[in-house]
Amino acid sequence: METLFQSCNLGPLTLSNRFVFPPVKTGYGEPGGKVTERQLLFYRQIARKGPGLLILEPVAVTAEGREHPKQLCVHLDDSVGHLEKIARAIHGENRLACLHLNHAGAAANPMVIGGAPKAPSSITCPTHEKTAEVLSEEEIEAIVKGYELAAKKAVEAGFDMLEIQAGHGYLVSQFANGKVNKREDRYGQDRLAFAKEVFSAVRAGAPDLPFMARISGSEMSPEFGIGPEDLSPLIELAQSQGAVAIHAGMGSSCFSPPWYFHHGSLPEKPQEDALAWVKSKTSLPVIAAGRLGSLERVERMMEQKLFDLAALGRPLIADPDLIEKWEDGRSDQARTCGYCLQGCLHRLKNKQPLGCNINPEIGMGDLERTANPLNVLVAGGGPAGLSAAVYLGKRGHKVNLVEKGDQLGGQFELAWRAPGKAGMRQGLEWFKKEAEKAAVAVSTGTAADADIVSKYKPDLLVWAAGAVSFRPEIEGLDTQNTMTAVEFFQGNKRVEGNRVLIIGAGRSGLEIAEQLGRDKFEVVATKRTDPIGSMMEMITRKLSLMRIGQMETVTLMPHTAVKSFSPDGVVVEQDGEEKKLAPFQTVILASGMRPSPGPQDEIRQMVEKMEIIGDAGEVQDIYTAVHAGYELALKY
Repeated sequence: METLFQSCNLGPLTLSNRFVFPPVKTGYGEPGGKVTERQLLFYRQIARKGPGLLILEPVAVTAEGREHPKQLCVHLDDSVGHLEKIARAIHGENRLACLHLNHAGAAANPMVIGGAPKAPSSITCPTHEKTAEVLSEEEIEAIVKGYELAAKKAVEAGFDMLEIQAGHGYLVSQFANGKVNKREDRYGQDRLAFAKEVFSAVRAGAPDLPFMARISGSEMSPEFGIGPEDLSPLIELAQSQGAVAIHAGMGSSCFSPPWYFHHGSLPEKPQEDALAWVKSKTSLPVIAAGRLGSLERVERMMEQKLFDLAALGRPLIADPDLIEKWEDGRSDQARTCGYCLQGCLHRLKNKQPLGCNINPEIGMGDLERTANPLNVLVAGGGPAGLSAAVYLGKRGHKVNLVEKGDQLGGQFELAWRAPGKAGMRQGLEWFKKEAEKAAVAVSTGTAADADIVSKYKPDLLVWAAGAVSFRPEIEGLDTQNTMTAVEFFQGNKRVEGNRVLIIGAGRSGLEIAEQLGRDKFEVVATKRTDPIGSMMEMITRKLSLMRIGQMETVTLMPHTAVKSFSPDGVVVEQDGEEKKLAPFQTVILASGMRPSPGPQDEIRQMVEKMEIIGDAGEVQDIYTAVHAGYELALKY
């Protein structure tokens, strides 16, 4: 669709295309709001031949409205100087910069703000489970003043536009929402009073800057989410107050995080229905946000007139060159986001900076060509080996990759087969294609034995042989029909009978339980120590447990150790109490992985330099494996 890549007007501004980068939390800053070089690199990467407008990660207009300890700040005395650095970086790539203003209200992080959050009424956000205190009118006035000061600072810092967060269960939405605003003063009698004051304050602080309002097309929470009867007047208010666009996402940060973060396993239709409803309520341009990483879907939704501009967040984190590739007809070369949330949200929730499972280059400088090219042999074609081949090749090394199996991918090849993870396959396919471009040769069905090492005579051997399944020592296990989690996903063995025991209800075990439950198998899944689904990204885990909870044939048994098997049943111990379960026809071992053995001493003596990376060194996850390959390239 040609119009996607042509310039367009947004209020008084002219954008170079119809794409927008939405406000994505990065965690790249320093406590106290100091902008780092990595933040500047990140915004330059996204802006370079990228979306016409970049909206910065959220800034809280007052200190008690923050969500993240490394959140950008606008309320501090030196905030203008730091924000100006990012605006300049974006302008340096001939793109426009927008500052996103927010107060999280009940969703503010108690650990960050040093106490209970403040909200229109006493409500509890499940993401932190600390009940909010009720805002006084004096505190409300201070927050409104914070919006005005923030707008003034945006002008000083050189921003082109402002965005007011009025959705996603944050403070403006909380005031407008009759389900959570139970006040009896003027802010309860007129639930739009706070929004009116915020819009007016922003206009007073930046009279010459255009602004837009961000909303949730649907907060997808019948009990607590803002309903259409309250959302429609809020949209009308934004238009009457001079907003130049409505930016529509989905969900609530507190009450429907899977929709707020657009998890890849959710259906697409609710979002499209919500966008159609928003379009029917305003004559303003609508910017759509959420899972628009497919050009085919963007074009179809544009043709259906569901939106006017497309916001690309995680798709551009996975591939900052995505828009350019789409425009040039190179969609098949795009590195596609799978919306798994593992490298982005999962890391931020664990107080780590934003990353990406399939793009270790995000927020990093360009790889330079090496002055000392090496002859490299990569042993193993899983995520670590593929990544090493790609990035060592980019550095100019002569790379050969050998994989003992009949296909590339390793654990990555299995990950996308789990329920709700099909979107991850495209990221794997990108790595396969790039490895074949970067390497001199890629050979499957070839083990990295002494003969192969002797043949290639590498200056550097990269041992990325992955991991093998762990088989627990359990009395009578050898008498059972067993398979490993790897064999289950590979489809190498058939599940016999209808009754299945899964030993190890961690990430893989839970995924297997859900898949078998869908197929109406009678399933029992046990877990010895950690919580069920440990190591899973929290939203993925929550959705999986919710779906399994609706399956009558699946039983999860936490804190349960399998003690022995016999012809008449299985003895388990749960919370210190011994129980006996009826026999199972199939036992699936999802009890963890161990690094593959090797390399042998003979091979070690044949090479001058050797690096062991990925699961071959320490079993972790796809993110760690992919990044290990990139970090190795930086070293050499």
